[in-house]
Amino acid sequence: MDKENNCCCGDDSLEKQNCCEGQEDNCCDDEECSDDECGGCGCGCGHDHDHDDLEPDTMMVTFDDGEEKECLVLAVVEFENKEYIALLPEGTEEYFIYGYQEDEDGVELIAIESDDEFNKVGAVFEELFDQEF
Repeated sequence: MDKENNCCCGDDSLEKQNCCEGQEDNCCDDEECSDDECGGCGCGCGHDHDHDDLEPDTMMVTFDDGEEKECLVLAVVEFENKEYIALLPEGTEEYFIYGYQEDEDGVELIAIESDDEFNKVGAVFEELFDQEF
């Protein structure tokens, strides 16, 4: 942790209010420790786990044409009090966006009927993916 600016990511040019924006819950409040000293994995995610053992999340999806494909779960986001999921079917470069609900019976994918809603949610995923990649 950058002791001068109290920034958990170690960027000397950032102050705490600008540090790790959107990731504040992952910051340790103890100025004397780093993430790995707090029992975290050292990646800044705030969790105690080994990233080498993580497999990407996938799920089987049956499309309208009856074809079933394994899809990589790219992200799940909450937007306007609803959850949405971005899925990348294996062997393709184009991802799909659905409404997303999960309960004790499993996962339900919900088609987004409104063009306006789809465009807004699509913009959220695009912004997220631009930041990550």
